[in-house]
Amino acid sequence: MRRLAPAAAAAAITALLLAGCSMGGASDSGVPAVGPSGPVAPEQEKLQGEVAEDAAGGAADAPFADRSVITTGWMSITVDDPVATAEETADLAERAGGRVDNRTETPGTDSQPASASLTVRIPADRLDAFVDELRGLGTVNSVSMNASDVTQERQDLDARIDALTASTDRLRDLLAAATSITDLIAIESELTTRQAELDSLTQQRDWLVDQVDFSTITVELVTAAVAPDPVPDDFWSGLVAGWNALLGFAAWLGVAVGVLLPWLAAALVAGAIIVAIVVLAARGRRPADAGRDVAPRA
Repeated sequence: MRRLAPAAAAAAITALLLAGCSMGGASDSGVPAVGPSGPVAPEQEKLQGEVAEDAAGGAADAPFADRSVITTGWMSITVDDPVATAEETADLAERAGGRVDNRTETPGTDSQPASASLTVRIPADRLDAFVDELRGLGTVNSVSMNASDVTQERQDLDARIDALTASTDRLRDLLAAATSITDLIAIESELTTRQAELDSLTQQRDWLVDQVDFSTITVELVTAAVAPDPVPDDFWSGLVAGWNALLGFAAWLGVAVGVLLPWLAAALVAGAIIVAIVVLAARGRRPADAGRDVAPRA
């Protein structure tokens, strides 16, 4: 019996290492395998069945309340004081249980109007109420919302994490029962590799859960001076918009002519000087040429 114990331990380690190779190859395509390609032990077959069921269940069979959706949005609001409204927006986000990830404020000067921009993270179940509160801060210029379903990705991560967790637990049991240096080195190497992959997958899942639990919305606060003009919706508003565009073009053309006029005047003066020099030089050559033509005849 004592002779058979090392052989049994070596066989178990070999099977587990083969399972690691199989798992590493399957991880690139989705859910990792948890056993060798040959006959599967009852516990391993059960684990494979659970992983396959978790991954194959997919987002299609998940109830709507259990779906994982990442929501992002963008809002542009015209307000009287963007800097003060930015502080109010941050307070609204804090009261909603969220946070401000990024905040930029530009005070108004003689050369530029005031503006502010905030990127806030709001709990997904409070997003609609938060947007309604933002509408009360000023005049909403535009709103854009985007929802991305990541249910399948989250289920795949959960299945792979469960499989790797069970695998690392088995490796720790083998490590505790190992009796030779060779077995210890082989088990520790495989355990380190799988633990690193497990930690990486756990970080990916934590980031995905944070994106699902907290929606991201960017709020742009501007003054009426930089707010976008309303789009014409009838004949008269279109006529007014066309007339204003014509006046704007005429004003721009007048500015362009005013900028170019000094350069044109300078170019004309330079051209006149060059022409005068050429004419005077041509007149000076004519008497000299006439004198050379008369001298041989005398």
